[in-house]
Amino acid sequence: MPAPNDDPRTAFAALLTEEGQALLAGLRDYDPARELATATRLRREHAPELVSAALGQARLRQRAVAKFGAEDAGRMFFTPNGVEQATRASVAAHRARRFAALGVRRLADLCCGIGGDAIALARAGVSVLAVDRDPLTCEVARANAAALGLAGLIEVRCADVTEVDTAGYDAVFVDPARRGGRGRIFDPEAYSPPLSWAVEAARTAPYAALKIAPGVPHEAIPEDAEAEWISDAGDVKEAVLWFGTEPGARRATLLPGGASLTGEGLPDPAVRPVGRYLYEPDGAVIRAHLVAEAARELDGGLIDETIAYFTADAPRPTPFATGYEITDVLPFNLKRLKAILRERAVGVAVIKKRGSAVEPEELRKKLRLDGPNSCVIVLTRVAGAPAMLLGRPVGE
Repeated sequence: MPAPNDDPRTAFAALLTEEGQALLAGLRDYDPARELATATRLRREHAPELVSAALGQARLRQRAVAKFGAEDAGRMFFTPNGVEQATRASVAAHRARRFAALGVRRLADLCCGIGGDAIALARAGVSVLAVDRDPLTCEVARANAAALGLAGLIEVRCADVTEVDTAGYDAVFVDPARRGGRGRIFDPEAYSPPLSWAVEAARTAPYAALKIAPGVPHEAIPEDAEAEWISDAGDVKEAVLWFGTEPGARRATLLPGGASLTGEGLPDPAVRPVGRYLYEPDGAVIRAHLVAEAARELDGGLIDETIAYFTADAPRPTPFATGYEITDVLPFNLKRLKAILRERAVGVAVIKKRGSAVEPEELRKKLRLDGPNSCVIVLTRVAGAPAMLLGRPVGE
């Protein structure tokens, strides 16, 4: 029986042994509420260090289900940073499909982490050189490739990415570390490696993609890059700079459906009175500055020149915005709002805000909702004035 020590690499290696694998298999339905009892029972048969490593891995696998799904997460291996920073599987698969459609067959994945993107690329038929400078992370990535039957397509190399020769590869993908000892890093030049280095590395390959924070200022985007903002189930997950595709393009892609909106340089729509329908653009559409393109599809206009809501007179299905049928457009007044909700017996309210200083949860406490009915409350500005809009989701 292996006797792991305090070295995390030794502890991880123990998990790959026959005993470690059997222990992990027995923890597939691990219940965190019973961890003490489970640990006590397992330590009667296994080394305490191995039990601790296995329980830690079981916890990480449960956290990883949200990103990788239960089937893959139950077979993969993780580190705490790896779970936190790994690309969501649906996003990685979208990017891999784009690379494959470009004809990419050999790709250098720089800053590969635990291998989430490499896995998606390999499943798309791309041969991957996966590089990371952390030895434990590399061992985890190598184990994941093996666990998912992709070792033949993924070569993991422990090295400084700035010293790797990517000549001969069809494409480069770089996912710089955007977290440090004090948390999230907002300065692109403080990424590891810096964004400027990643951009130059991208320009040496026929195709490239650089993963960046979705809040990147548009003025920081290189002129020869396409910028794509990606949301999944309504949450903006990341932005990607593409090289070798459409220089200067701005794109919003919405997963899981895959709908994509490309910028045309349209001016902002005119401000107009609130019509019967209000539309809230997806976050990726807003980040990509494509509200005008989304509004044009619905013949919509802005309700305020500084607010990313637009209004229209007819309901039209669109993947790029969520629609609400508006019943009331009123100046913001808490007393009047409480009276209306009480009169309509509203007990459930979805409270949304944009351009309002009112905090939804504080407002909810003051409303004291009670009743069988529901509504949507939108706190915003209309033509510069604080307003409250009441309504319901389109189709209800």
